[in-house]
Amino acid sequence: MAARTIMFLAVRDVLRLVGLGPRPKAEDVEIAVLRHQLAILRRQVARPRYQPTDRLLLARLSRLLPRERWTAFLVTPNTLLRWHRELVRCRWMYPHTGARRGLDAGVVELVVRLAEDNGRWGYQRIAGECRKLGVRVSASSARNILRRHRVGPAPRRGGPSWAAFLRSQAAGVLACDLFTVETVGLTRLYVLFFIGLDRRRVWLAGITAHPTAAWVTQQGRNLLADMGEQATQFRFLIRDHDSKFSAGFDAVFTAVGADVLTTPVRTPVANAYAERWVRTVRQECLDWILIFNRQHLQHVLDVYVRHYNTGRPHRGVALDVPVPVAGDVDPTVPVERIDLLGGLIHEYRRAA
Repeated sequence: MAARTIMFLAVRDVLRLVGLGPRPKAEDVEIAVLRHQLAILRRQVARPRYQPTDRLLLARLSRLLPRERWTAFLVTPNTLLRWHRELVRCRWMYPHTGARRGLDAGVVELVVRLAEDNGRWGYQRIAGECRKLGVRVSASSARNILRRHRVGPAPRRGGPSWAAFLRSQAAGVLACDLFTVETVGLTRLYVLFFIGLDRRRVWLAGITAHPTAAWVTQQGRNLLADMGEQATQFRFLIRDHDSKFSAGFDAVFTAVGADVLTTPVRTPVANAYAERWVRTVRQECLDWILIFNRQHLQHVLDVYVRHYNTGRPHRGVALDVPVPVAGDVDPTVPVERIDLLGGLIHEYRRAA
């Protein structure tokens, strides 16, 4: 392109010297300059960016040029035609003059809450639930609300989190285990305990220096008797392969509808909740006290278990205590400290 232009100008200069050609017009020279600069830009810019005003101007100017001359534009003919169609469409689109009334903020909050709490609910179900609650909202409005809040459609909205899944599975599961404590006189005492996996509540079943299968079975029977109707809520019991957990012990719990799950051999992690409680009671209590006899250990563990169940917040239950105390807490009442086990453990509560 540039070579042909240079040759054309050279021929015109020769003809002008011999008086055979007219002097070129300034407009023609300017057009030649602009075309050459346009060719330079095309070599340097792969894809130019156009502002809306640029598209408007080029779309209007394209109607003043024949189609065979559209090569002067930096875009393709299809792009120019598309710009023109958009220009025509915008001309016939009239702005909405009336005030649009949006949904109440409370309705929007309720729709989003229902969708987040129930991952398998669709737009129709959410709209029906709102209607049941006295809130009038259509399924299309519910869909638009969830789209604006980036909540995906059901059932691809996602299932429960791992924490929620494990928490739901833990409800109704009871674990048990034995651990040992050495007294000052080097007498080994065995402690049988149970722990509920859902709220991490601990039951101290019994303490003895000579555990047998019959003793363990009787302690399990006593525990279920103390629980009363609460014993029927447990569906599973987790225990290890200790020979003290006999078939009679299993029969005590199967009689109330619980299935006994035995952990694999030498796999304490399979009974992790019970193992973790043993570590906790040792670190916070037993490692700091010299135990004299069984009665002394019974008293110490009774105090600690009561503290663990009613006075010690637990991360596994959202920093709540395993057995919440009924009644509201008055934040205006002063806080008092209660010393347990000679000041080894401190409890804090509002003064009565």
